[in-house]
Amino acid sequence: MPQTIERKTCTSQDGVRIAYSVTGAGQPALVFVHGGLANRGFWDAQLEAFAATHRVIALDLAGHGESGANRARWGMPEFGADVQAVVEAERLDTVVLFGNSLGGPVAIEAALLLLGKVLGVVGVDTFQSLDYRMEPAQARQRAEAFRDDYARSLKAMVKMLFHPDADPGLMADAEQRMTSTSPNAAYQMFLSISGYVPADSARRLTVPLRAINGDIYPTDIPAVRAVKPDFEVIVMTHMGHYPMLERPAEFNGHVADVVRSLAKRRD
Repeated sequence: MPQTIERKTCTSQDGVRIAYSVTGAGQPALVFVHGGLANRGFWDAQLEAFAATHRVIALDLAGHGESGANRARWGMPEFGADVQAVVEAERLDTVVLFGNSLGGPVAIEAALLLLGKVLGVVGVDTFQSLDYRMEPAQARQRAEAFRDDYARSLKAMVKMLFHPDADPGLMADAEQRMTSTSPNAAYQMFLSISGYVPADSARRLTVPLRAINGDIYPTDIPAVRAVKPDFEVIVMTHMGHYPMLERPAEFNGHVADVVRSLAKRRD
């Protein structure tokens, strides 16, 4: 039977209203966090696929989608608090956190706030390394480019996130989905990355770290394990940055496998 998808809102710790979609029933709950400039609609296929067996949630981070942008301080911990607010609003006891791109580090930050509730953090085309850092000058340059010419900067970014022979219609759809993000929100988001090093938070993570990655950017497994030994990755061949859009059925199979493995570890 098709499951009803509810649109809900809750309030993050700094007063920003967070919009999210929720459907299904069953544990562990699966919480999906989009990447920078994206929105919860990137996870529509996962809400549909897993609602029969899990409580499934996808949220809009502050400044994205239908969530508020009235944030005084922007950063990964604040985005992590957005996820925490949704999990607590839904009174979830056991969750697996999925995060695409920027959503991966955000999921780590959320896991550090949700002690005892998280079975594992699963990156989606992220965690190719953990020791990277965007220097302030680079972050500001990128932030200003998106603020000053959002459409042109977005088009250039999207082109880098797919293999050259990717479906042009799919690329255009991904780009169109991200046009709803405001230039100012993009500006704040890129500035928030400045100086952030995922390894600092990953070292504090007490649950397994997993990834389902494309191969457009290589995953340095030894380097990641040097930071977080309990790390495993599934690499999808000839896959770009958005496997949930490019090959959703194959991606969903990997999601199911990872969730089963994490649940078995807890048992």
